[in-house]
Amino acid sequence: MFEIQNYASFIAAIVVFQLIPGPGTLAILNATARSGVGAGLGAVGGTLLGDLVYMLAALAGLAALMNAHPALFQGLQWFGAAYLACIGVQLLRQPVAGADVEAAPRQSGWRYFRQAFAVSLTNPKVMLFFVAFFPLFLHADAAPLTLGAMLAHVTLLSLLYQAGLVLIGNRVARKLSLLPGARRLATRLAGVALLAFGIKLALNNR
Repeated sequence: MFEIQNYASFIAAIVVFQLIPGPGTLAILNATARSGVGAGLGAVGGTLLGDLVYMLAALAGLAALMNAHPALFQGLQWFGAAYLACIGVQLLRQPVAGADVEAAPRQSGWRYFRQAFAVSLTNPKVMLFFVAFFPLFLHADAAPLTLGAMLAHVTLLSLLYQAGLVLIGNRVARKLSLLPGARRLATRLAGVALLAFGIKLALNNR
């Protein structure tokens, strides 16, 4: 669909990555817990904008690489599969601790927007992730429309999940974030899924 290879795996991988607790997720939960839904949605906007900046940079570089060096692009696909598998292994091995939310004065959504945007931009692993992730689902001769469709999918699914954390799941998410057992299980399951994705996509690229 949309000329995206392994479309079902593409959607599933986006969902799995959203479920992995990271700096952006914690920023959203903290903003909502401290200052309400408006602050949480502000943090969602900041996180999405930061991710969008990295995605645009990644896609611009990939588009140039696909046109100029198709063979090098294929090598990048192998790197992406290995990178996903490595993330999976790291999630299976890393210790998981709770994340306490301290009480703080209520602040505006704009303030949390700026904080979340800064969190996204100061995480260079996001750029590396998108550079490694997108090639796995592209042909070397993919049209610009395909790149745009991939960007739109990531943004829309991220928005739905993160807004859901704020509007529906904040109470549950906060409790789970304070329970090492629940967070450990979610992290380990995500690790298994990413490791499986990496292996599957590497086999598809043979």
